[in-house]
Amino acid sequence: MRYKFLLLIILLASSSFAQNFEIIKRYKVSYAMASQNQEKLIALRSFVSNNQKYLLLVNPNSLETKIEVANKYTLNSLEYSNVLAIFKSTAYVKSLEAASAKDLQLQNAGIDHAIPNEKGITLTIDLCPSHKGLDRIIFQSVFDEFKKIEQPAPLAVSVSGKWMLKHQDDLNWLKSLVDKKELDITWVNHSFNHEVNSLPLAENFLLAKGTDLDVEVLENEKLMLKNGLTPSVFFRFPGLVSDKTIVQKIDAYGLIPIGSDAWLAKGQQPNAGSIVLIHGNGNEEIGVKDFIKLLKSKQADVMNKQWLLFDLRQGLEKEFE
Repeated sequence: MRYKFLLLIILLASSSFAQNFEIIKRYKVSYAMASQNQEKLIALRSFVSNNQKYLLLVNPNSLETKIEVANKYTLNSLEYSNVLAIFKSTAYVKSLEAASAKDLQLQNAGIDHAIPNEKGITLTIDLCPSHKGLDRIIFQSVFDEFKKIEQPAPLAVSVSGKWMLKHQDDLNWLKSLVDKKELDITWVNHSFNHEVNSLPLAENFLLAKGTDLDVEVLENEKLMLKNGLTPSVFFRFPGLVSDKTIVQKIDAYGLIPIGSDAWLAKGQQPNAGSIVLIHGNGNEEIGVKDFIKLLKSKQADVMNKQWLLFDLRQGLEKEFE
């Protein structure tokens, strides 16, 4: 009995150690088909930590991502074009294609409406760099409103690197809500620096001169991993600003741009299946108030399961099944 107990402790310790990504080396885009038994996943990234090679994997049907030790899988390296061809019938590739079809827009390129003909919304909360604290009332209100019918309540959080670096306590609080199964958070890449200037949109945010996308995309993913967050396959452009070239570059990282058809602070009202956008970084008081008001107005519908929160991944899986 004592031996089994010690073995369990060792296994738990080794499992914890395996997920300790404080030091990440050789982090890169690395496409491969990762096979294990009958399961075929897509490897998007590879990196080394604690002398062990890891992969960031996506299930092309469910869009769920996970980190696994590379030697658990049989790997066949792929070019990005091979990924698109081999997995063309999956929700992942269909989502990539749907997002790139709207790449000409200067604002709100990508997918902005997730779940057709459903009574509810997909909630996305952006955490841009800010000196103010997290609007915790948003997350607490979601949990309080949905805990009786939908727990953990699903939502997506778009997180920037500079926000993570300055708000460790707030980030740990969000992670605690996930650990307690109060919320199910899809972590969306929102760039590392999230630079903003005074120039027109065509020269602003990620379109500013000198922007290094490897820093904005890959360094942000590394910081997410170091903070115990599993990066999703989604990317939200800072300011929702992009052009055709940068959308194509984000696609080439294997990321699906996500827009919004209901940015509450701009007065856009959500419809069935809307991707709602609010900022939770303390800088958008109007959007937060509008969301709390929206929740209160939907209380009866929520209780009758006529107005729900939908997981962004599941919505796209259903859209493209």
